[in-house]
Amino acid sequence: MKRREALGLDLTPVIDVVFILLIFFIVTSVFKKEELALMLDLPTSNAKEMEVKEEQVFIELNQNKLAIKGIEVSFESLEDNLKAIKNKNKPVIVRIDKKVEYQRVVKVLDLLQKYDLTNLALVTNEEGKK
Repeated sequence: MKRREALGLDLTPVIDVVFILLIFFIVTSVFKKEELALMLDLPTSNAKEMEVKEEQVFIELNQNKLAIKGIEVSFESLEDNLKAIKNKNKPVIVRIDKKVEYQRVVKVLDLLQKYDLTNLALVTNEEGKK
């Protein structure tokens, strides 16, 4: 009488495929450092680099669009968002395209001053880099 051996599934190739897929998705995924909505051509400066923290408020401004926290908004909606900020010491990071009319910049700065948000940083590109 012949004895039968239990046939088992070899899991090694399955585990290899799973790891290859995992590595593929990790390598091809986009890592978001900060939520940015607008493509801006920032002015250059030789100011030191500042660390970006999660609790900061990001405002972006170009020639015809405005965004806060990565979402395009109007000036009225921006005002509502700024009014809702309880912590007046919360850092506000402002990214402004270098071709924006000065009047639009003043309008944003006036709104920040109106709601006493004075912890302000203007983002630029490092001089020598684009």
